[in-house]
Amino acid sequence: MDYKYIEQLLEQYWRCETSLIEEEQLRSFFMMHKDIPAHLLKYRDLFVYQQLQQEVGLSTDFDTRVLAEVEKPVVRARKLTLIGRFMPVLKAAAVIAVMVSLGNVAQHTFFGNDQLDYNYETYQDTYDDPEVAYKEVSSALMMLSEGINKSQEQHLADSVDAKVEMIKE
Repeated sequence: MDYKYIEQLLEQYWRCETSLIEEEQLRSFFMMHKDIPAHLLKYRDLFVYQQLQQEVGLSTDFDTRVLAEVEKPVVRARKLTLIGRFMPVLKAAAVIAVMVSLGNVAQHTFFGNDQLDYNYETYQDTYDDPEVAYKEVSSALMMLSEGINKSQEQHLADSVDAKVEMIKE
């Protein structure tokens, strides 16, 4: 076959000037001929691929199978009653009522029979000297700090003992 003609068709193909018949000639050339020159061999995959793509097609029932798989389920509407619509609000109100009730119970438990005095004008300082008040607060905070440190040390010792027991087992 005349390779010059094929080269001319390739030039026209790259400039997008070929007709469908000429493109078919290029496809058939690259599909049928086994002894293709080396300089044209690099174009063979392109035209063979196009031919293979044209041969591979979808079956006639492809659309129906895809639509059957993609078919959306039927959604039923639910009837919402008035109670059903306000159920989240009722739940929130119940939680708030329980929290307020627990707060009142805790307040009465902690303060018992003590009358709470909300008149701030009747309050008096318990210490006349600020240095004495500072020393009292410092000693109270120091006792609190010592208690916390002891509990942390005890917790650390307990956790170490627990890990040693786990290792022994």
